[in-house]
Amino acid sequence: MSNAKLRRNTPQRKIILEELRAVTTHPTAAELYDLVRRRLPRVSLGTVYRNLEVLHQDGMIRKLEFAGAEARFDGTTTEHYHVRCRQCGRIEDIPELGPDSGPVQPAQLAGFRIEGHRLEYVGLCPACQTTEPALH
Repeated sequence: MSNAKLRRNTPQRKIILEELRAVTTHPTAAELYDLVRRRLPRVSLGTVYRNLEVLHQDGMIRKLEFAGAEARFDGTTTEHYHVRCRQCGRIEDIPELGPDSGPVQPAQLAGFRIEGHRLEYVGLCPACQTTEPALH
């Protein structure tokens, strides 16, 4: 039996999942905590962190981890790619690029059994483009 079947769906976990799925901003745990507190004023930041980890482990959400940046969370679990602003950290989905559009991986790579891949585009979001001079 998987962990998902053993875990009780608590009211806090349900609301955290609902709030995450209601936004497309890929919030950090602290940002999601601010959203959840509107519905659960007494929830703690630790409760949000723990429940996000449980939801991630159970495959209900995605945890987006980028080198040197705080983890962000995505309520969409279907395969899709992201673009991240290198200046402000904003992350957006790229829905029109499905997993079949990404790099082709051989069945074996350096002795590894490939189980998936992650592709991240990096650039400047529209807001940051107005604050940084164009490169020529």
